[in-house]
Amino acid sequence: MRTGPVSAMKPSRRSLRCCVFFNRLRASAANCPGHDGGTVAGSGGFAKLYAMSATAAPRTAQKGETGTPVVRFTSVNKSFGQVRAVSELHLQLHPGETVALLGPNGAGKSTTLDLLLGLRNADSGTVEVFGSTPARAIAKGKVGAMLQSGGLMEEVKVRELVKLACDLHPRAYPPQQVMESAGVTDIADRMVNKLSGGQEQRVRFALATTGANDLIILDEPTTGMDVTVRQAFWATMREQAAADRTILFATHYLEEADAIADRVIVLHRGRILADGSAAEIKAKAGARRIVFDLEGPIDEAALRGLPSLTTLSVSGRTVRIQSIDADATTHALYGLGLYPRNLEVSGLGLEQAFIAITDAATAEEATR
Repeated sequence: MRTGPVSAMKPSRRSLRCCVFFNRLRASAANCPGHDGGTVAGSGGFAKLYAMSATAAPRTAQKGETGTPVVRFTSVNKSFGQVRAVSELHLQLHPGETVALLGPNGAGKSTTLDLLLGLRNADSGTVEVFGSTPARAIAKGKVGAMLQSGGLMEEVKVRELVKLACDLHPRAYPPQQVMESAGVTDIADRMVNKLSGGQEQRVRFALATTGANDLIILDEPTTGMDVTVRQAFWATMREQAAADRTILFATHYLEEADAIADRVIVLHRGRILADGSAAEIKAKAGARRIVFDLEGPIDEAALRGLPSLTTLSVSGRTVRIQSIDADATTHALYGLGLYPRNLEVSGLGLEQAFIAITDAATAEEATR
């Protein structure tokens, strides 16, 4: 096993590409050029990762929504051939916000993050980060990010990789502090190419938080993490938000968005369908959930005729209904001569609300 410093090792081809990028980044941080992010975008998977770690309806004003926005998208469009990935996107993020970005596959989440990080250029419209270009904000060490698509430099130890990242960050924390915060001290002397998927996620997290970034961007950050590591990760993110840093994360774990985010944005085919607190998103779905048990044979056809019903599922003796008028549906249920047991009427969870909102948008588009 190699024990020497990074500079004494024979680097792999990928490592050489990464080192070239680091040198470019060092020059970029010193000169702070106003380029369009081309160096970042063209520097390979890990370059994309370290590019960050080098470091709907009007809404009521929320926490931090004063002064200059941290992020501002104005009439942003981005297409790939005939596919419109982002369509007339207007978006602002403010200091101290923790924002969840939700959407089905193909909704435009990854493209939005790439535009925000300067990894792609918009076809039209403007993207501003701290009042400037993404490249300039990254060069100043204001942005940190954790991408699921970024490769890691191979044939180096975790400790060496974290130290290199800290050496290059304009506002770096001590490497030991970074490793402790990210929970990677137990694997600090392990070679990066020997890590499991969950361990690689923890290292990506360490690289995204090597310095005092004012904006932290996370793309599916807890994929591959076990429950304990996941909880520790979000505890650290809460500390970052408490320090008035802005956190934007894309996730498929909707329970995380419900528990962590103070603002939720739902994207669908490149446009914003909903933007508000988790409670506001649930209310926007406009439906409630009715769950009950029935004894004897269940007549699904009769149940589907209930008023205001939007969805129906039957599993054994248990019936689950979504209704836009729970009172009317429940009243009609008794009118069928049925006696529902263990009856529960509640608001939709964030996952059910998300599905209802996106399904409604898809159905509307199908009728055009």
